[in-house]
Amino acid sequence: MPKQPGAQGAASRSSDPFVMDINKIREQARKHMSDGPVTQTYGADRETVLKLLNDALATEIVCTLRYKRHYFMAKGINSEAVAAEFAQHAAEEQGHADSIAERIVQLGGAPDFAPDGLKMRSHSEYKEGTGLTDMIKENLVAERIAIDTYREIIHYLGEKDVTTRRLFEEILAVEEEHADDMADLLQGRE
Repeated sequence: MPKQPGAQGAASRSSDPFVMDINKIREQARKHMSDGPVTQTYGADRETVLKLLNDALATEIVCTLRYKRHYFMAKGINSEAVAAEFAQHAAEEQGHADSIAERIVQLGGAPDFAPDGLKMRSHSEYKEGTGLTDMIKENLVAERIAIDTYREIIHYLGEKDVTTRRLFEEILAVEEEHADDMADLLQGRE
């Protein structure tokens, strides 16, 4: 039977076969069971990741509180639609905080909800705003800060903690939507 052209080249380019030492994995799974999902193959520094998560938790709580205040303080022409947007964003930020707190616990940490440290740990600031346009601007600034800090965290995590990275990627997508919403509202007011 004649050889097909390139057949030998294709065989030499194949990668090494997939080999898994299931017995070793089983043995390791029984060790340190109190670490839950954090196994020996976890590549990140857990303490650093927990700090990043707790700082992000503070950020999301501060954003929730700012959006809630803006919801209640929105006054003037077309304020109902803007207030509704603030309320929706507050609920989504609270959902982010809950997801982050859950991940902190999964990694064996404790979510830090202490009010006295929120302002210090938060990436964004709590700015009340003096009017509807100012409130929109403050929310846009806060979203832009969250976008940049979460991108840095995602870059840091890389392949070291894929689950936490995906959580931040999901939150980042929503923060980008929030920034777009605020930019659209701002454009409509100028």
